[in-house]
Amino acid sequence: MAIQVSRPRSFDRATLRGARSGNEIAMGLRCSSRWSGHEFTAVSGNWMHAAVLGEADGVEIVCVHGLGVSHRYYLPLARELASAGLCAVALDLPGFGRSRGPATALGVRGLSLALAGWLRASGREGAPLVANSAGCQVVVDLAVHAPEAVGPLVLIGPTMDSSARNPVRQIVRLLLDVPFERPSVWAVFAGDYARCGLRRAWATFGHLLADRIEDKLGGVLTTVAVVRGQHDPIAPGRWTTFLANGLSDAFCVQVPAAGHVAQYSNPAAVARIVVDMVS
Repeated sequence: MAIQVSRPRSFDRATLRGARSGNEIAMGLRCSSRWSGHEFTAVSGNWMHAAVLGEADGVEIVCVHGLGVSHRYYLPLARELASAGLCAVALDLPGFGRSRGPATALGVRGLSLALAGWLRASGREGAPLVANSAGCQVVVDLAVHAPEAVGPLVLIGPTMDSSARNPVRQIVRLLLDVPFERPSVWAVFAGDYARCGLRRAWATFGHLLADRIEDKLGGVLTTVAVVRGQHDPIAPGRWTTFLANGLSDAFCVQVPAAGHVAQYSNPAAVARIVVDMVS
């Protein structure tokens, strides 16, 4: 797959290498996991966690997770990006994974403000962002209120489809997606949901349903790849095409042999899209 795109003005490869902010601790520590390092960055008085894998001098790709999950399901994609000479930095949003959050679940704007704060504190403003599912809503919101914080975007399976914006339809679509995911991803999901708690996940789900990503497209000024797995019922082709058409500089890509979590079920194909975006 060879995709030619123009690099947005906000993307400067040189700024994404080298030393990081003094707000971070535990950078590059060897841990028992399969990631090469873990960071904890102070953002508004709280620590936000990110897992790192790849070349220290490689272009950094920031990965933003979906509802209830964490950095962990980005590991297959991180391995592919590392093998291509890039560095994957998979963030845990507040209340998910290893990042502590407030007692009350944050809405989309609250999560995107936290992401903006983390990008600034860690010295990663302008980095390319890869997001999956609900993470796409957070990243698009960020691109609207803090355009200087984002580089090119890769939106994988963006939610919420305007024709199915209610809990029942979304849950039915999630069940339809089960056969098209690698079975091991469900064990990752189970552990992550147990960690964040069903109450927080459900409250966040409500915020996501109320968020109208389609109303924000005109404010996104960077280059965007709208990606969907070939068999994704949560983000159907009609919806992803609609989103791409509403953006000023975007294109659609379909990943073969993949469901909603395309970066896990076919990480090599998604990695090629990311590499083409930043090359």
